[in-house]
Amino acid sequence: MTTAPQFPPLLSGLHSAGHDPFDAACQTARTGCDAGLILYDAGPDLRAAIILAPEVPLAQAVAMLPLCAVGLQNALGALAPPELPVHLEWGGAVRANGGRCGGFRIAASTNDPDAVPDWLVTGFELRFQPAPGDAGEHPDETALHAEGCGDLEPLALLESWSRHTLNGLNRWDVDGIAPLHREWSGLAHGLGQPMTFKGQSGTFLGVDEALGLLLKSGKDTRLIPLTALLEQY
Repeated sequence: MTTAPQFPPLLSGLHSAGHDPFDAACQTARTGCDAGLILYDAGPDLRAAIILAPEVPLAQAVAMLPLCAVGLQNALGALAPPELPVHLEWGGAVRANGGRCGGFRIAASTNDPDAVPDWLVTGFELRFQPAPGDAGEHPDETALHAEGCGDLEPLALLESWSRHTLNGLNRWDVDGIAPLHREWSGLAHGLGQPMTFKGQSGTFLGVDEALGLLLKSGKDTRLIPLTALLEQY
């Protein structure tokens, strides 16, 4: 495996040089850069973030978080042992064999759902090595090497994620959100179970046509849009 990952056409990479790739990507996007730049830190765990320049309003562009998450699930499906189940939480968490092993974040140049953002960044962290005491102190947490992925290298997964994500972007551009909705819904963690998001609790019913969270509490069902996941940058 080479030290410099190989990315598909239209995407490029830049090592974050010890900085958090998500923070570095947001800063780089603010100062100006070409869309498709991936900032990454691949050792011993994997952190990466991609800078995008959507041409649709933010309310639609935030679908990039579940799209990139599906890309990672597809990459793990291609490289990890076939018996390893990988699921996605609506809030961005990634679960392997039921345990949380990482998660996604998202930020944009605007918080106005009707505005077209100048830039949008989606990033993730994924644990390869379990921390000491994880099994006993944090039973809900896991790492890929603890789930039978001892031969999986972070850079190989990064390359695969970039290819699957680019395929997802192309499909989204041509076919809209419906294929993404179907695939993400089939990977959703916790359907029909209680959950809490930013102090709002209820039963996770699934997502609406825009991948917003449907949360049922008593007789009421609330819709929480994907824009609620945006971080301030």
